[in-house]
Amino acid sequence: MFYYICRRLFYSLLVVLGVVLLTFLLFDVAAGDPAAAVLGDKAKPGEIESLRRQLGADLPLFYGRRCRTEAFAPAKGGYSRRFPLKQNAEAEVEFSDGKVEVFPIDKTCRFFRIPPGRPEVKKISFYRLQDDPWNSRFLRAIKEIITIQSQKPHVKFLDFGRTITTREPISDILKRSIGPSLALMIPIFLGELVFSLIFALIAVAFRDRLIDRMLVFFAVAGMSVSYLVVIIFAQWYLGYCLELFPLWGYESWRNFGLPVMVGILCGIGGNLRFYRTVLIEESGKEYLRTAAAKGAAPVSVYGRHLLRNAALQIITRSSATIPFLFTGSLLLESFFGIPGLGFAGIDALYNSDIQLLKAIIVLSALVFVVVNLLADLAYAWADPRIRLE
Repeated sequence: MFYYICRRLFYSLLVVLGVVLLTFLLFDVAAGDPAAAVLGDKAKPGEIESLRRQLGADLPLFYGRRCRTEAFAPAKGGYSRRFPLKQNAEAEVEFSDGKVEVFPIDKTCRFFRIPPGRPEVKKISFYRLQDDPWNSRFLRAIKEIITIQSQKPHVKFLDFGRTITTREPISDILKRSIGPSLALMIPIFLGELVFSLIFALIAVAFRDRLIDRMLVFFAVAGMSVSYLVVIIFAQWYLGYCLELFPLWGYESWRNFGLPVMVGILCGIGGNLRFYRTVLIEESGKEYLRTAAAKGAAPVSVYGRHLLRNAALQIITRSSATIPFLFTGSLLLESFFGIPGLGFAGIDALYNSDIQLLKAIIVLSALVFVVVNLLADLAYAWADPRIRLE
């Protein structure tokens, strides 16, 4: 089993690297210049340059010596349009005829000249030259996951820097937000699992009768109604009209009552349909008829034999619901004012805080990978015939 766990951890590392690559392509390539998006069109060149360097948005994508920069220099009362640098730079000029030429700028010079006779200039881009071509945005994204350094601690994990808007360390936000998210997701997960199995066992025991048909009807109805509709109705009726639950905040356990109820209600329909199908298929097997013929009590037949042999499908379904729980918590935390990861993610989306969004996406991928590894280990625990090799 030790070699199996090591191999799975290696595969999980590849999955996380794939998520980092996709996130990198999504936010660093497709999203454009984050500094210009955050600061707006009226930002000064020096402000854009400073934020770009803090985010690493000026670096090349994967490999190269050219780093994007602006034509500015500090001056009294603001910034001038001179171009002094502490290192060599280049000016990439695009002319009206479509040709592009690169003109070197020495660090001792303030200006560069375009030789006469050239067509009209269409666009000028400035780049500073760095010594290490491997210093890139992708390497920076990898270092956000794991960083090896000479000083203690020698290895740092999940160091995403600071947020763009508040400049608060992202690690502090994640530590502060993961507690409320777990306090919301764990009861929903356990509630969905327990109630779905109980109702599925009742449906199997009264198969093709009125109780079974009613349970199937409510399961399909629960799958058809939107998550958002259930949240709004529960807040209006249970919270506002009946005043049974508080509608906003994180003061006590009563604030979790309504969102947990909504989460269980929205997730129980799909789980009930799945578990009912699995248990009905398993109930037609010979070992259950043999146990019933020997006089075993119904509790023993359904609880001990049926659930035990359907444990593999239950584990598979339970592990697959984790991403949906995280997606559901985005809405629940936003509508009920719970300061968890979902609330932080929505807030980062509104503020275009790319660093915080990347951190939440990578963290959710790590949770998904860990849950799948634990599910594989649970397979061997549930069925001794399975060997992890």
